[in-house]
Amino acid sequence: MRSTDIIVIGAGAAGLMCAMTAAARGRRVLLIDHANKPGKKILMSGGGRCNFTNLYTEPSNFLSQNPHFCKSALARYTQWDFIELVSKHAVPYHEKKLGQLFCDNKSSDILGLLLSECEQTGVELRMDTSVQQIDKTEGGYQLQTSLGTLACASLVVATGGLSIPTLGATGFGYQIARQFGHSVLPTRAGLVPFTITDQLKELCGELSGTSVDALVSCNDSSFRENILFTHRGLSGPAILQISSFWQPGDSVEINLLPDHDALGWLQQQQSERPNSELKTLLGEVFTKKMANLLAEQWFVSKPMKQYTPGELAAVAEQLGNWTLVPAGTEGYRTAEVTLGGVDTREVSSKTMESLKSPGLYFVGEVLDVSGHLGGFNFQWAWASGYAAAQFA
Repeated sequence: MRSTDIIVIGAGAAGLMCAMTAAARGRRVLLIDHANKPGKKILMSGGGRCNFTNLYTEPSNFLSQNPHFCKSALARYTQWDFIELVSKHAVPYHEKKLGQLFCDNKSSDILGLLLSECEQTGVELRMDTSVQQIDKTEGGYQLQTSLGTLACASLVVATGGLSIPTLGATGFGYQIARQFGHSVLPTRAGLVPFTITDQLKELCGELSGTSVDALVSCNDSSFRENILFTHRGLSGPAILQISSFWQPGDSVEINLLPDHDALGWLQQQQSERPNSELKTLLGEVFTKKMANLLAEQWFVSKPMKQYTPGELAAVAEQLGNWTLVPAGTEGYRTAEVTLGGVDTREVSSKTMESLKSPGLYFVGEVLDVSGHLGGFNFQWAWASGYAAAQFA
C-alpha cells in the first residue's frame, strides 16, 4: 500500500491548481485522473485559446443556491494572482472584450504552465488511473485503484461536472459526495445552445452562421452580446449566458435592435424615408440575407409610408421583443458547465473541506458554483483549488 499526504482526483484546472499549490507548501501530492491526458477541457476552451480569467471577476458573476459561498475563495485568490502566474511564465495574452483574457497563442500555454508548476513542486501525476473504491480510515482515506491500494490523509475531489462527456466528464465526483453523506443538488447543462423546433427551425436553418448583436432576457436576467443562428437553433455568447437562467417551458425575449427604441426608430424612418421598403432599412442594420428573410417570414415588406400605426407597432414588437420558447438545449454534449452539484452548505467556504467527512475536499465544477461565460469558471477553478490547498 502506498501512502501520501494528499490525493487529488481529477487533473483539470482546479485539480492541477490545488496539487501544485499544496506541493509548494511541502505536502506530498499524488494527482490522478482516469483520462489519458491532463487538462483536456483547458485545451479546447476559448476556441483553443483558453479564456483563462476575467478582469472583472466578482461574486455576482456566479450562480449557486448558496450565493455567498464563493466570496471567500475568490477574495483570497483573485484574477490578479492568476495573471501574475501567467506573466511569471511569460505567456502572452490579450483582453478580447468585457474583461475576457485569452492566450495570444494557444490553450496549451496555460496547461503547460500548470504542468510546469506541478513538476517544479514535486507533484506526482498519474493518468489512466481509475478508482474502484474509497473508504474512510482512522488516518484519512484509502483508495482501491488501478495503481493498487493508495492511502492519504486528505482527499481532494476535482472531478468536474457532466459537461462534454467526450472529454471524459462523468458523475464520479457526485458519487463520492453522496457516499460520504453529502447532498447533490439537481444538475443540468449550463452555458449551452438552445434547440428550436416548429416554424423557427426553418428561419434558424436559413440563417445558420449569421451572428447579430442582441439583448437577450429570461427570468429577470439579461445579457447583451451576439446571438448566432445555427441549424439546430440559437447559440452565441448571449444565448449561452441566458441558458443558465432558463428552465424548460420558459420563454426567452430577444431585442434585435438593442441600440434603438424599435418603435421610435421605425417611426423616424417612416417620416424621413417614406418611400424606402422595410427590408431595405433592415438591410442597413442586419445582413441583407437576414433582412430579406425577416421581411418575408415575419412581415409584409412594403414602402414605409404604407404601414399603419398598428402595423408599425407590430413590426417594432417583433424586432424589439421577439419572444420564443426553446424546445430545449443541446445538453451536456456541448455545455460549457454543469449547473448544480455538491451542496455548498455542507462544505466550508474557507477551506473547501467537507463538513460531513473531515479530510475530504471539493473544488471546481463539482460544487454548486457556476460562473457566467467569459473566464469566470476558470477563475473559480483557480480560487477553489488554491483555497483547498492551504488546508489539505
